[in-house]
Amino acid sequence: HVQLVASGGGLVQPGGSLRLSCTASGFTFSTYWMYWVRQAPGKGLEWVSGINSGGDKTYYSDSVKGRFTISRDNAKNTVYLDMSSLKPDDTAVYYCHADQLVSGSRNDYWGLGTQVTVSS
Repeated sequence: HVQLVASGGGLVQPGGSLRLSCTASGFTFSTYWMYWVRQAPGKGLEWVSGINSGGDKTYYSDSVKGRFTISRDNAKNTVYLDMSSLKPDDTAVYYCHADQLVSGSRNDYWGLGTQVTVSS
């Protein structure tokens, strides 16, 4: 049974920090690229960050570059998103997404999301 459980969201003041975690089970986590994707109220999905299966390559959207850091611990089947200098525009539900492309066949899974609210 595949699960992606995201946690760590909450209410934070502008300029503050949060650490999101997403713990996976039911599939071989270490062979999947992992992504964080967010959805702000009334808007579509926005890709935020990605990390390769080995954890040595990371990618960020321009809107979060320099403020967010993605990392993973394959021994713990967990991916993290460290967020700092948070802005009200970062308010969204944050989802983790696991993706694997092997021999032309894609496997991907989504977590339920965790709410991040940046407000004074």
